[in-house]
Amino acid sequence: MTRISHTYDDLSIGDTASITRVVTPDDLYLFAHVSGDLNPLHLPGSRGGETHGQNPAPSMWVGSLFSAVLGNLLPGPGTLYESQMLRFRGRAYVGDTLTVKVRVEEKRPPDIVVLSTRIMRGEELLVDGVAEVLPPATNAVMADGFLPELTVQRHRHVGRLLAACESLPPLTTAVVVPEEENALRGALAGARDKLIRPVLIGDAGKIAAVAKACGLDLRGIAIEDVPSHDAAAARAVEMVHQGTAAAIMKGHLHTDELLRHLVKSQGGLRTTRRISHVFVMDAPSLPDLLLVTDAAINIAPSLEDKVDIVQNAIDLAQALGIAQPRVGIISAVETVNPKMQSSIDAAALSKMAERGQIRGGIVDGPLAMDNAISLSAARTKGLTSLVAGRADVLVVPNLEAGNILAKDLTYAAQAEGAGIVLGARVPVLLTSRADDEATRLFSCAVAVLYAHWQATGHSAVTVDRIKETAQ
Repeated sequence: MTRISHTYDDLSIGDTASITRVVTPDDLYLFAHVSGDLNPLHLPGSRGGETHGQNPAPSMWVGSLFSAVLGNLLPGPGTLYESQMLRFRGRAYVGDTLTVKVRVEEKRPPDIVVLSTRIMRGEELLVDGVAEVLPPATNAVMADGFLPELTVQRHRHVGRLLAACESLPPLTTAVVVPEEENALRGALAGARDKLIRPVLIGDAGKIAAVAKACGLDLRGIAIEDVPSHDAAAARAVEMVHQGTAAAIMKGHLHTDELLRHLVKSQGGLRTTRRISHVFVMDAPSLPDLLLVTDAAINIAPSLEDKVDIVQNAIDLAQALGIAQPRVGIISAVETVNPKMQSSIDAAALSKMAERGQIRGGIVDGPLAMDNAISLSAARTKGLTSLVAGRADVLVVPNLEAGNILAKDLTYAAQAEGAGIVLGARVPVLLTSRADDEATRLFSCAVAVLYAHWQATGHSAVTVDRIKETAQ
């Protein structure tokens, strides 16, 4: 976009210009960073999503919006401030649409222009004042300047899902071997936020020692003292069969030690579905949640295995409020190559979804990673697809690819990720032994929402989709 600057001689009394601007949480975070103003009144909370109507924008941020009109439109590029008087008559809040107006009121020779300045929310006057500026000395036509992209490292979907759990009862959860700080903190945080009702299964002495060393309070928390990791995993499965646990959380033990008991043909928690793992990723650089499967259990899944893997992921996406999830079957290319099994599997899964063998989502593949999540990449390659560029779920060809992708999102894209196992009789919170409290809390929320969906057939989450709906 080009902008035209106006000199002193070009301007006339009564000239006007205006812009509109919506107040976003990111505006408030960025202003806090730039100004150093950390007043908590202006910072949206980490829970409850965008907190529309709750956080007033800092008044000086609101006042700074006049610069966008003066510097871009009237007088335009090259303008310098001499002074600005402001009177704040109301507060602007996250979600408000503001109209920022300026009007030339006076010209003071040889080169000062005086403008009235106003900010409106609908018909309500929020700010008024007077600006004195030095307009550019010569006319110029200027293109928009280059600005580097900024990404606020904020996990708004985590907050939204946590908020959706507030009206749901806590999930009684067997926590297997919480004998390490992160594992114990995660379980207790879930209890604190009324997401889960934990039953700690493991060496009671070790659990108590960890709690004492970390200053954690175990009062009111049920503990079952068992002698080994194997016995703790077996007890968790037994509790599910007894109806005294509605979920299982992995603590400080190896995944194989827990899965061994989950998948037993006799006494395990198998269903007609193959068990699979889903990472629910909230990456600040992506507009919506992204589900990645399977990156933790099925090493080299067959086509038959992938049918269940896809269906499990669709079910979870629906539980998280995505009514008709878009599922991208990932390969190295977006065309079927007979020499590349993942591309053949992808094409078969897409056709199976068309025929109703996979239900509840829109499935397409093969898709390469770029054109699965980037609309521009999909369009550049001429793909016509309801999924390309907008995938909610990525189904990877094997565990290695999924593990690399999930860790790339976590460490390169600063994603917060929840880990959950599906296909068993109850949800299994399967996080890494190194995962911190926030990740385990996120996993608790996902498990609660999935259990609610299983029990009722309805999601407790309302999704405001950001992705384009048409290509």
